[in-house]
Amino acid sequence: MRSFVAVADNGGFLRAAAVLHLSQAAISQHVRRLESAVGRPLVERSGRGSKFTKDGEQLLAYARRILALHDDALHSFGMETPETVVIGSTEHAAAQLLPALSAELEQSLADYEVRLRIDRGTALREGLAAGRVDLALLLAPAADPRAVRVGELELTWYSAPGWQPPKDRPLPVVAFDDPCLLRTRALETLAAYGISSTVTAEAPQLAGVHAAVAAGAGVAMMATLGQIPAGLVRRYDLPRGVPIELAVCPRQGVDAQVLQCVADAVRRLIAAPVDQPDAVLIGHSPPEDSDLGLSLRG
Repeated sequence: MRSFVAVADNGGFLRAAAVLHLSQAAISQHVRRLESAVGRPLVERSGRGSKFTKDGEQLLAYARRILALHDDALHSFGMETPETVVIGSTEHAAAQLLPALSAELEQSLADYEVRLRIDRGTALREGLAAGRVDLALLLAPAADPRAVRVGELELTWYSAPGWQPPKDRPLPVVAFDDPCLLRTRALETLAAYGISSTVTAEAPQLAGVHAAVAAGAGVAMMATLGQIPAGLVRRYDLPRGVPIELAVCPRQGVDAQVLQCVADAVRRLIAAPVDQPDAVLIGHSPPEDSDLGLSLRG
């Protein structure tokens, strides 16, 4: 019934899905179940959209009253239907940040039901614009005035144990599919130090990058908050990349207190950076009179 009412209140199935943080298919299934229960069509096609039938309009009035009575009953017993907050994250931050973040938000956002979504940065930005995602942890956000900067993620090179760079050909690199900020940062870091490189393996997800590196396909630059991925080792013989800024980006209309609560929680989790020794690939030296942080673009 909430899906049914949301279709009416938001002008269609797609917008109702965004508001309720469900798929459009789920909204359609809920309406079909109502139609099966009453034995009559409730919504019909109208051009490119849809409209309520006469029976649909009648059920809509009952649905509003039923939901209002339901919520009033819960309220009378001190129970509230929790509002949902959908928090998205790229994989680079998810494994290390989200478990601890969820635990913190259980206390600080006790009145909300927190849902998590892991996706590529481009998909999360689309989700924010469409209202499917309320807040997203994004790497180096563009000039978004709503983004709240929460810290930086250190970048570390990883390889399979015992793996050694080839001496007679470019350094093999495992990277995420383009476009990807980590991919760009890795290649620019090597180029700034005069190290020839080539992408020998690509993957759309973090698991694929891990698998390729573990199989000896090359090295990969990753943001892991100091936690070494299983089956991999740190490389201290490659130049460090400039840390990537992390921000919490809200969709339009998100409660400012919720945004601040999530931003503060993330900031606390990454407040203690992991120190790593500086090192350069043997046989190479950094560009003269140039700071690596100034020679690279985000």
